Amino acid sequence: MTEWLAQKAGLPYLRIDPTKIDIARVGEVVAPSYATRYRILPVDISADALTIATSEPFDTRWLPDLERLLRRKVSRVVANPLDVNRFLMEFAGISRSVRKARDGNDGADTRGMPNFEMLVELGKSGDLGAEDSHVVRIVDWLLQYAYEQRASDIHLEPRREMSPARFRIDGVLHKVYELPTPVMAAVVSRIKILGRMDIAERRRPQDGRIKTRSPGGREVEMRISTMPTAFGEKIVMRIFDPDVVVKNFSELGFNSRDEAQWREMIERPHGIVLVTGPTGSGKTTTLYSTLKHLATPEINVSTIEDPIEMIAPAFNQMQVQASIDLTFAAGVRTLLRQDPDIIMVGEIRDLETAEMAVQAALTGHLVLSTLHTNDSPSAITRLLDLRVPHYLIQSTLNGIVAQRLARTLCPRCKIPVAVDPGAWQALTRGFDVPLPDHARTAKGCDDCRQTGYYGRTAVYEMLSLTPKLRREIRADIDLPAFAESCLRDGLRPLRMAGAELIARGLTTVKEVVAILPTID
Repeated sequence: MTEWLAQKAGLPYLRIDPTKIDIARVGEVVAPSYATRYRILPVDISADALTIATSEPFDTRWLPDLERLLRRKVSRVVANPLDVNRFLMEFAGISRSVRKARDGNDGADTRGMPNFEMLVELGKSGDLGAEDSHVVRIVDWLLQYAYEQRASDIHLEPRREMSPARFRIDGVLHKVYELPTPVMAAVVSRIKILGRMDIAERRRPQDGRIKTRSPGGREVEMRISTMPTAFGEKIVMRIFDPDVVVKNFSELGFNSRDEAQWREMIERPHGIVLVTGPTGSGKTTTLYSTLKHLATPEINVSTIEDPIEMIAPAFNQMQVQASIDLTFAAGVRTLLRQDPDIIMVGEIRDLETAEMAVQAALTGHLVLSTLHTNDSPSAITRLLDLRVPHYLIQSTLNGIVAQRLARTLCPRCKIPVAVDPGAWQALTRGFDVPLPDHARTAKGCDDCRQTGYYGRTAVYEMLSLTPKLRREIRADIDLPAFAESCLRDGLRPLRMAGAELIARGLTTVKEVVAILPTID
């Protein structure tokens, strides 16, 4: 209806995307009481122009007043009245909280924050407390805002004067707000209190976690990491929504063939299953979803993690604590005395952990773990590099899964497009795969923030170790030759899994090529 109204008024329609609005600037252009009276919302401002969103395009009483007072050309767009009212209250409220927090602090921060370029101004004092009501409101708004925007991470980054807050959405960082640095310091302290961290310690990195409820009522966990920087402590909060992290196999992105192979690996009574890929490739989601599937009342599932990503009541979780020598290897040694059926080791980083994982597999347990390698055959050489004997790899390894996350095209604005034959041939080289009649691309719309992508799906490379492949695992293994043997044995590499997504119209050649290991 709003789009129809915009057409009738001869004005552009705007779906308000708060991540594209400089909330700090537009919140100070028009007094909240005036904006509320006429139901108008500033959405963009420059030196000589201002864009106002309104839900009542035929009411222009306010227009001459604003142009005269602001000495700017005012252009209008039509927006949904619910959005205008909601964001009007939110923007005004957060701007007021930031302003009062800043003014109450007189712009000074005297708590000993290790800012290497701190400017000392004589005659100014005052301290902004983490329990200040305005700071509490800013933190609550940031967290709620992150849930609504589907953010996976929140970055709070102190700078000299204005400190940005950024959200990672679908793998890409978006700047959403800028706070005065003293206010950012108080926000960081507030988050450290919520995460039960030492707020007096600002020189060392710390880890913590917060469990809270999203606006929809779901319990959400956040893992917090602090890092001292030149202008203060930077905080990154990773958001773990149980509805997102724990999925069934079809939701993970497995096709029927992948799911059958994966089930065959994880439903064996013993052995090692490895999930490989770079940081942020979805390994945690795959493992937690698998453990949730395996953890029945008849099965004892135990994990050793660094850190525990998300608390799951279905299995027993232990956290690595280097300060008391509770390492991955020591944790696995303990778990073996706990009558486990399935053990998940957060990461195999060294020989001692690898040896304990192998020992667990040899004594009749199923072990799931992760490695950082580019593809599945490379995991064999990684284990050999850690000096795990080749005959133990032969006898214990069930299979390896390499994975990546690819952004999926926005369903609202995707359109058919011809596939570039050269790019398709480079992607599917060595495989007889016909060129699809058409693929999809996306123009960009308000739903996807003009990026063309909305959400992500996993791309998998499943390597089941057959007796023939096991015999090829030697101390002096030739990786290219072994990779060729895997292909002949039916391995479907990551690029082919990506090609299938392109043919199904879910993503683009450019996105698949961007997430893959280098194609020779």
